[in-house]
Amino acid sequence: MKAIVYTEFGPPEVLQLKEVEKPTPKDNEILIRIYAATVAAEDAAVRRSPGFNGVREPRRTILGAYRVHLYA
Repeated sequence: MKAIVYTEFGPPEVLQLKEVEKPTPKDNEILIRIYAATVAAEDAAVRRSPGFNGVREPRRTILGAYRVHLYA
């Protein structure tokens, strides 16, 4: 699958379109297909500076929230 990734902190120019491995759900998870997504202000803040996402380089290279909670 394709994703916008970053391997260093910085301005929007650090973002790259790359082919990444499709996630594999665990026993208590499901995989859903996303047709549209958004970028929030928090994503830009995480990309710009170290903090919760690593110090020298990003721990997670794809921005956005990965968990979706569904309630029946």
